[in-house]
Amino acid sequence: MSELLGFVPSFSKLRGKPNDDWIDRMSHVYTVVVLVIFTVLVSSGQFFKDPIQCWHPAEFKDSMESYTKWNCWVKNTYYVPMSDIIPEDISDRQEAEITYYQWVPLILLFQAFLFKFPNMIWRIFNGGSGLNLDKVVRFAEKTQLVSPADRDDTINSLARFMDKWLDSNKEHRWNVVVRTKHQISRFMCFFCNKRAGKYLTAMYLFVKVLYVANAIGQLFLLNAFMSTSFNFYGFEFLDNLNSDRPWRESPRFPRVTLCDFQIRQLQNIQRFTVQCVLPINLFNEKVFIFIWFWLIFIAVLACINLFRWLYLIVFAKNKIDYIKKYLKINNELHTNFDKKMCTRFAENYLRDDGVFVLRLVAKNSTDIVVTDLVRDLWKIFKEKQSTKKNELEPTENNFDDAKEKEPLT
Repeated sequence: MSELLGFVPSFSKLRGKPNDDWIDRMSHVYTVVVLVIFTVLVSSGQFFKDPIQCWHPAEFKDSMESYTKWNCWVKNTYYVPMSDIIPEDISDRQEAEITYYQWVPLILLFQAFLFKFPNMIWRIFNGGSGLNLDKVVRFAEKTQLVSPADRDDTINSLARFMDKWLDSNKEHRWNVVVRTKHQISRFMCFFCNKRAGKYLTAMYLFVKVLYVANAIGQLFLLNAFMSTSFNFYGFEFLDNLNSDRPWRESPRFPRVTLCDFQIRQLQNIQRFTVQCVLPINLFNEKVFIFIWFWLIFIAVLACINLFRWLYLIVFAKNKIDYIKKYLKINNELHTNFDKKMCTRFAENYLRDDGVFVLRLVAKNSTDIVVTDLVRDLWKIFKEKQSTKKNELEPTENNFDDAKEKEPLT
């Protein structure tokens, strides 16, 4: 369970893996913990207490009382308000059945799994980029706890490692197929092209979409599970609070229900209708009120977070401005040529995945670490540019040596 949920019995571990942001952890860590706690509480009420009590006829003996109670618990009960007449038609009674209360612990556990599922997808597939995000972020975070000299050496080593990773993910051949893939990746960031430097960003955006779909979809999923208009449950709760009427029993979580059962005596079949009380629904009502508002809260956060990351990733100017901010802190931009080099540094060297890793490091450590990391990556980039320039442009001495070696005609 600890491996599935991403935490062990220690409060310090509730933060989760440092490969996403805090809004993601609101879904796959904190929400999962809350749902598991609710599952334990509801289960204890069902298994260690009497989940249902029924009012039975006076002629029932002890064995018949026990049979009635457990039969009505296993079998669905139905709800008819005290002011209404019990329907004569059996089909009308079946339409009013409450079908969920036995399955509330499993429903809550299934919800917890759905909240964890997007993070499981992210943890499984982000390694396809060739970079272990967890170790990179933790490595960068630990630099804050060492001496300045060790810190500079550690960040420089991390920069060299990232340089090798960026270089290994570049396309070293160029043909029609590669050019087409790059063009598609340029205009469609959801096209996972590892060589185009968009694998991590596209996968992360896909996971963000899963978080949004999960939070919104669970409202409709609970509506299907509970066979009630759960989508409007919170609005009805608020309306009840604002009215002058006293708190009334919710038809979705009734405390007093009716139960029909038949007893066969030889060839005679006797039908009984008894009135039962469900104490567990008093707790279920409060749990699902909280879950409704929590799902709305998580859905709003997830939507805002998705659109924010879309804005940061899709528009290339945001990527350049992000890197330019740290280069200005390092006092590396002095001329227009430096600004042009900054654009090449962000678009051609770091690309989307490199900038994305820097953003994750900043979110899980500090901007100071990212400032030093960008400084070292900038130095590596300039060294490569100067080396490439020397290889492409021979010096005058090399040109004179070449002339001397020419044969006389």
